[in-house]
Amino acid sequence: MTLEEVVGCNITDKKMETVSQALEELLAAAQRQDCLTVGVYESAKLMNVDPDSVVLCVLATDEEDEDDIALQIHFTLIQAFCCDNDINILRVSGIKRLAEVLCEPTTTDSNANEPKDLHCILVTNPQCQPFKCPALQEVGSYCKESRCKNQWVPYLSLQER
Repeated sequence: MTLEEVVGCNITDKKMETVSQALEELLAAAQRQDCLTVGVYESAKLMNVDPDSVVLCVLATDEEDEDDIALQIHFTLIQAFCCDNDINILRVSGIKRLAEVLCEPTTTDSNANEPKDLHCILVTNPQCQPFKCPALQEVGSYCKESRCKNQWVPYLSLQER
C-alpha cells in the first residue's frame, strides 16, 4: 500500500465517521421537531402526497435483509422516485444503531410494542419554516459529493456505540 492510499483511506474513514455522526444528529433533531416519517409504506404515502417536503431519504438494511426481494423492490422504486424528484438519498447499514438513535425497540416480546419498520426514514421540512440544521447540510453535501463521483446512492455504515 502506498502512502497516498493510506492517507486517502484515513481521510475517507474520517469523512464517513463525520457524516455518520451528522446523520445521527440530524435524525435525532428531526425526530424532536416531528419531521420524521418512519416505515417503507408510510414513506411511500408521504412521497406520493407531498414530495416537495422531503429533504432526505434514508434506506437502511443489514445483511439479513439482502435476500428480502420485496424490500429490495421497494428500495429500487423509492430510489428512482427520489432521483426523479431531486431528493437526497442515503443507504445505511446498522438498523440496531438507528433504533438506538430513534429510541425504538429492536426486538419483540409479549410486553414490548411492535418495533417500527426502520428500513425507510424520511426527513421532512416543517410546514411553517425550512428545517435548518448543520447536520443536514453535512449529509446533503456528502450526498452531492457522491453524485459528482457517479455514486448516485451513497452508502454509510452506522457503528454501534
